[in-house]
Parts: sequence; C-alpha cells; structure tokens
Amino acid sequence: MVARVYVPGDAAAVAVGADEVAAALAAVAARLSTPIEIIRNGSRGMFWLETLVEVETPQGRIGYGPIEAPEVPDLVAAGLFDGAPHAKRVGRPDEIPFLARQTRLTFARCGVIDPGSLDDYRGHGGLKGLERARDLGMIGILDEVTASGLRGRGGAGFPTGIKWRTVAEAVADRKFVVCNADEGDSGTFADRMIMEGDPFVLIEGMIIAGLAVEASYGYVYIRSEYPHAIAALERAIVTAREAGLLGAAFDLEVRAGAGAYVCGEETALLDSLEGKRGVVRVKPPLPAHKGLFGKPTVVNNVLSLAAIPFILAEGAAAYRTFGMGRSRGTMPIQLAGNIRRGGLYETAFGVTLGELVEDIGGGTWSGRPVRAVQVGGPLGAYFPPSLFDTPFDYEAFAARDGLIGHGGVVVFDDSVDMARQARFAMQFCAVESCGKCTPCRLGAVRGTEVIDKIITGQDVAANLSLVEDLCHTMKLGSLCALGGFTPYPVMSAITHFPEDFGARRTMAAE
Repeated sequence: MVARVYVPGDAAAVAVGADEVAAALAAVAARLSTPIEIIRNGSRGMFWLETLVEVETPQGRIGYGPIEAPEVPDLVAAGLFDGAPHAKRVGRPDEIPFLARQTRLTFARCGVIDPGSLDDYRGHGGLKGLERARDLGMIGILDEVTASGLRGRGGAGFPTGIKWRTVAEAVADRKFVVCNADEGDSGTFADRMIMEGDPFVLIEGMIIAGLAVEASYGYVYIRSEYPHAIAALERAIVTAREAGLLGAAFDLEVRAGAGAYVCGEETALLDSLEGKRGVVRVKPPLPAHKGLFGKPTVVNNVLSLAAIPFILAEGAAAYRTFGMGRSRGTMPIQLAGNIRRGGLYETAFGVTLGELVEDIGGGTWSGRPVRAVQVGGPLGAYFPPSLFDTPFDYEAFAARDGLIGHGGVVVFDDSVDMARQARFAMQFCAVESCGKCTPCRLGAVRGTEVIDKIITGQDVAANLSLVEDLCHTMKLGSLCALGGFTPYPVMSAITHFPEDFGARRTMAAE
C-alpha cells in the first residue's frame, strides 16, 4: 500500500522549510523501501503550524506540525504513515478550531487538493459553475452575479455585477478580462494562496467572466515577487488549455509586474500591461468603457474572480445567505503582524475586529497587550482596542473612518510608536507615488518632513495642524487611492493615539 503524504508547496511553507521536509520524507521512505506518494498541496492557512504534514489514513487525513526536516526520521519511526500518536500530531486539520470555525467558500479546496491536478479539482466540485454558466448564457450569468451581491474584494468594494454588465453592454470588436493579482498590501497573502493552492478556481472564474461579457482574452497580472504563484498558474493554464477549457473561444496568459505598488491601481496596471510605465489614468473614461488597448475591460481582483465559481454553481441566493447589510458572502481575512495564530481566516462578513484579533488570532505573539490594528494594508486606518466592536463590513469600517481593503489585518503590541507609523505611511506614499498628481507626489514628501519635525518636538501643535491640512488636500485632490487613502493611517494615528504626539508636544514645551 502506497502512503499518501501531503507537504505544502505554498511559498509560506517553503519559507520555513517545506521543501526540505518533503526531501527528507522521500529519503527516509527510500531507505526503508516504503512506497510513498508526496503531494505538494497548497497551505490551509494555519501558518503557525507550517510545515504541516498530512497523511491519508482510513480515518481521514491526519496532520503533524510544525515539522522541520531533522524531525522526519523520528516522526516516520513513530508511525507517521499510519497516523500514529506523536507530540506533533494535531489530528484532523479540518477539526482544528481555527479551521473548523471558518466558512470556506472561496478557499474550500485550498490545502486539500493537488493544485496541479484538474481531475482533483473537478473531483472536489470544480467546473460546476462553468457548466451552469454555459447553460445560463450571458444574461443569466450577469443576473446571477448581480443578485449575489458580490463586491470587489481588492479593496474598492464596487459591485461586480454592475461592472460586468457595463462591459457587456459596451460595443466593441474585442473585449478583455484582466485579473489584478498585484497583491502588494502589507499583511496580505490570500491572492497568492489561491494561485498556489487552487489555481483552477481562478481560471474557471475568468472563463465565466469572459462568457458574461463576450471577452475573448484574459490576462493575470501578478507581482514579480510571487515566483511560486506565477509557476503554479502557468502550469494550470497549460493543463486547462490541453483539456479544452481554454483556447479558441477564450484564452489567457500570465504577465509579471515589475514591483510598483501603484500598479495595483487598475488603470496603472493596464498601462503596465500595455508595456508602458505604470501611471494612473484620469477617469472617465472607465476601464469598463475604454480599458486595455482602448477596449472595454473587466478588471477584477483574484478573490473576486475566485468567488464566481461558487456563485454560479450554488446560486446567488446561497451566496447571499452569508454576510450582513450590503456586504454579502465571505471575506478571506489575513491575520498578520504580532499575532499568535497568523494565517488566512475565511468567514462571513460581520465578525468583529476584536473576535478576529483576540479570539481567533489569540492575541499578540509577544504576549504584550494589543495597542493597534491596521486593517486594509499600508493605507488602512489604525484601530485601537476601543474600536474592537467594529463588525468586519465595508460600511461599518467606513463609518469609523477605516477601510477593509484587501482584508489584511496587521497587529501591533504596546511597544509600537504611532508617530513613527504615521511617518511610515507618508514615506511609503512618497516612495511609491507614480508622480502624476501633485497632492500625492509632493504632499507625501512634505508630510514626511512635517512629521519628522513633530517627532523631534519642533512646534508640534502648528505642525500637527499642517499635517491635517495636507491630509485633507491629499484625500480630496489625489487621482487614485494611493494619495487619497494615505491620510487614513496618518489621521487615525493622530486621532486614536494622541499621546504619542501629545507627549512630544509636552517635551517641546519643556
């Protein structure tokens, strides 16, 4: 009997030695003449347990973790291939509370299947959405996606159905579907996990989008810092093409970006795809009317497109069952920073920030009190524990001057200096600005300089007022979210943590 062992090939697991663990397992099995099949699956998203090794048994898959390569011989000797007891045995992964409490719609197969096997994908419910989409036709697909309430998971939260319908109704000789996989927000990794752990779900979602808007070609724009994701998706595209899923009616390819944060903005991304320098375009016209190469273009985030197969397979009503208010379905939330249980947690909208950080995430890794949590990447607001009752919902966060963004949650303990965090936001904007609009290009540079003066105690009250004026100008005058959202982390730091700025005022007065 061949032992089937799963070792993640996910970049997060590889970073902590998964390749070495896989090699050690193969070496030990060869030495013992034990037949073994090692499957490099995706990560289940419980990063504190990586490398998580799973073995198939009559009782289901049994996990062991975190495992390092030198532990493998003893682990095998203890009965790993039979799922035997061991200090590192964590039992059935889907029964671990962190995973068991999730509502996995988009990530249902991630960490479960062989990401390179189309048969495995199909055997776990894949392609059902595409089959139904073909039966429904263009109008039926658009109606279903609109009724689902799906909103852009990249951060903007714009209704996906409206975007698709706009492209569908545009008259042109050619249309495109573009997947924005330029995942650059701090503390985010959901796009990467999908592409490495379940790439066919993204391909299926893009094919359905092509059917809905009558597009003939698609591009996946991936940041160059994701070589594992690029390789996994390119292999999956070849497999899908060989299986007849891609080809004459709709085909797609991967394009790697060059590391510019601003290319996460859809129009700068389109310029980059066209071979130009990534610079934000003035809107209108919208990409839905005049996008890639001047043609109507659907531009969606990885998570938006990856949600489509479930919606088509199970129906809009099933998807709308989850969530709250105008935020329907689930959100893959990424817990990172100074947190005990970091990883991906997919759940329906409505869970509170406090539940995510304290209950699900287990508080800080350092054991010190949580002081601040930044949600929504480097342009997201900092929330103190007093706002931990905020539901994870687009409107609830907006009501408290925050952003959900791409679902990244970064935790800081009480050793953080919030004045320096505010400075980092301005400096980040200055470095990453495309330079097209003055409020972003110059405002961030001046903002960094003024916060430096505050940190050194120079005329603090007047400079705080100047920072506020700068933020107001950037928020209202910038062409895109880079300059427009930088005020969120800066002003939230000043508003919720005045002692980090007020203490400096006292020092200046003395």
